[in-house]
Amino acid sequence: MSSKSVTSNVTNKNDPKSINSRVFIGNLNTAIVKKADVEAIFGKYGKIVGCSVHKGYAFVQYVFERNARAAVAGEHNRIVAGQPLGE
Repeated sequence: MSSKSVTSNVTNKNDPKSINSRVFIGNLNTAIVKKADVEAIFGKYGKIVGCSVHKGYAFVQYVFERNARAAVAGEHNRIVAGQPLGE
């Protein structure tokens, strides 16, 4: 489950506006799911400007808050690699 990623790893900007366009993805099986997989799943909701994957969770940074809200609504509890995604 992976391919080459082209987005930034930066999702922790200090810009207060960017907080509302950032999505936390919990309960992520990062032994199987890689950055490119997260980008493929969440990219359908809008342009991703940053994606960082950590042990068990990830962050996706969108340009617009509306994209982040759509992603949360559309992917909450989706099963990925045998585990439901959480907030």
